[in-house]
Amino acid sequence: MPAIVIIGAQWGDEGKGKATDLLGSRIDYVVKFNGGNNAGHTVVIGDEKYALHLLPSGILTEGVTPIISNGVVIDPEVLFEELDALIARGVDVSKLLVSANAHIITNYHRTLDKVTERFLGKRQIGTTGRGIGPAYADKINRVGIRVQDLFDENILRQKVEGALDQKNHLLVKVYNRRAIEVEEIVTELLSYADRLRPMVADTGLLLNKALDDGEIVLFEGGQATMLDVDHGTYPFVTSSNSTSGGAATGSGVAPNRLERIIGIVKAYTTRVGAGPFPTELHDESGEFLRSNGFEFGTTTGRPRRCGWYDAPIARYTARVNGVTDFVLTKLDVLTGLKTIPVCVAYDVDGVRFDEMPVSQSDFHHSVPIYEEFPGWDEDITGARTFEDLPKNAQDYVLAIEAMSGARMSAIGVGPGRDEIIVRHDLVD
Repeated sequence: MPAIVIIGAQWGDEGKGKATDLLGSRIDYVVKFNGGNNAGHTVVIGDEKYALHLLPSGILTEGVTPIISNGVVIDPEVLFEELDALIARGVDVSKLLVSANAHIITNYHRTLDKVTERFLGKRQIGTTGRGIGPAYADKINRVGIRVQDLFDENILRQKVEGALDQKNHLLVKVYNRRAIEVEEIVTELLSYADRLRPMVADTGLLLNKALDDGEIVLFEGGQATMLDVDHGTYPFVTSSNSTSGGAATGSGVAPNRLERIIGIVKAYTTRVGAGPFPTELHDESGEFLRSNGFEFGTTTGRPRRCGWYDAPIARYTARVNGVTDFVLTKLDVLTGLKTIPVCVAYDVDGVRFDEMPVSQSDFHHSVPIYEEFPGWDEDITGARTFEDLPKNAQDYVLAIEAMSGARMSAIGVGPGRDEIIVRHDLVD
């Protein structure tokens, strides 16, 4: 069976957890392949709402093996806090597996993240301050600490000493902070080893064997395409590859096995943190989307910036990821609007761009060119087939489908687990 990748096709918070949950009963493994606890999935099951940050949302589906693979950076404290919270609510978390090659977020990563962001002042990126960027920087600089290092105290101590030798100079001499003691970090990390050890595996080998045996593996991306460190709105991006290609490097599964790429898009657009956002609204329409869509960060609680659907962004993400299917979420949030604008191109100093400009400056100064569609007032949360939708809602979906570069295979019409319309099977 081919592997399936779910990625965000905007700036995040598109509802990837719901899409994963939709497929949950038919898949065998769910893999988180990038990012850390700097983003979140919200999954609603019946009357229960679960907010997950580091864990794959597949951990909520019985029979599925959830995996945190090598492309993820892990804060052990957060990992165990999330697991304990789920255990307290009766969720079985015993099948979770963690890659031995995943990198660890330490206290000095969190400290550096916060002081560096403050030091930037007006040039701040909008980081969550959870140490993700510094942990990835250490990975690339080859001074990172991996999960497997927690089981060898001598190696762990050597690596912490090497990392702090440089970082303490930076903390003390540049940021006027106290030096961090090696023993403090080593002691904390060793305290996680015994609980972590049974979860650790060669996850790349396991996943390839699963695919060889005909099992279905779902790769669940954190953040989204427009936050990808290579293909997003750099430098206002995350520190990992959140596009479909990241599923291969972040898991050890070859790219030719990734045959179904599912992009998640909202029926409008949101963004958290700084950076360009052409369709952003600063009026009552933006507040309508924010309040009706409850657009506040799962991880940070920050109000999300809201704007209209951006078709050039959807086309760009379809191309970069090789999207085979889109899942359109939160269509119900648009109910009650008289007209619904859609960005179809950009104007940059009098020049029309039908595709996303490659220049950061051009994109920053892009003014959206809109096409407007009539809205609807009918409650659509009970719709279970495309034909159940009001005519104007159908027309809206068909219009943005034609503009976006791939078919809209499923449509979210409410926050509930079953409040979704499936137009095309996402597995077969």
